[in-house]
Amino acid sequence: MTIQLLALVGPTGVGKSEVAVEIARELPSEIVTVDSMQVYRGMDVGTGKPSAAVRLEIPHHGLDLSEPEELFSVARYVESVTPVIEAIRKRGRLPILVGGSGLYFKALMNGGLCGAPPRDSLTRISLEERVEKEGLPALHELLKEKDPLSAQRIHPNDARRIVRALEVFLVSGRTLSAWHGEHAPEGPGRTLHCVGLACGREPLYRKIEARVESFFKEGWLEEARALLPRRLSQTARMALGYRELFEHLSGLRELDETKRLIQRNTRRYAKRQLSWFRHESAVQWIETDGLSAGALCEMILSRRA
Repeated sequence: MTIQLLALVGPTGVGKSEVAVEIARELPSEIVTVDSMQVYRGMDVGTGKPSAAVRLEIPHHGLDLSEPEELFSVARYVESVTPVIEAIRKRGRLPILVGGSGLYFKALMNGGLCGAPPRDSLTRISLEERVEKEGLPALHELLKEKDPLSAQRIHPNDARRIVRALEVFLVSGRTLSAWHGEHAPEGPGRTLHCVGLACGREPLYRKIEARVESFFKEGWLEEARALLPRRLSQTARMALGYRELFEHLSGLRELDETKRLIQRNTRRYAKRQLSWFRHESAVQWIETDGLSAGALCEMILSRRA
């Protein structure tokens, strides 16, 4: 095995999870989900979490990290799963990153797995506001406390670099000098193999429609009914389909119309996902049309070296 990290990306419904499971059956590996909604406990059916049987067979990580009442951030996700990925590698197994949340993938890659210091716009804005309120000397003193080496290298009047160094420390817990110096741990990004799964528009749309129907058969409406009285966070309420189900349960529309609306919105989301990942040059694309998960597994494994 020459790669240390495998990523499967692409639009919802294309079959990423099924292919990942097939790969995990062939190789000593564990799956890390990269999904901004599968982090929530109790939101299982509608987010497409793997079944209990699959999770018993193959270790999955990145699931059930938060209650749905909590705001969950990209930074918290990176902080949660980065050490898990390193632990998988230390066990001599292959981490397989699987999901369609492009922002989470980008943050994970920029947050340590590829050796690049992380970025977080909210943290940066907060630091810039502190510069306005407290003055630049106060922020430089804070940098001296958190990252003395960077404070020595950065001029006290260089606001942009001071803010950047503090941003890195606050987001990652590691100093910028550690990232850039000999103490930075070697990231597995040098041997990252990123595969994108895609298929024709009509086949994908049929898969999405069937996926939504299967969710209802598995109890999605009942799951939404149990969540309705809870004060879901703003981020949890962004999960595909739940808002429409809550509106149906509140009497806004009939169930058949709700299903059609969810299918339409999911198709639109899949189109945005595909557009996002198409702009990532590191992704090697495979067209899945007419291919089984087993056949796709064989193709990916043949390319992995």
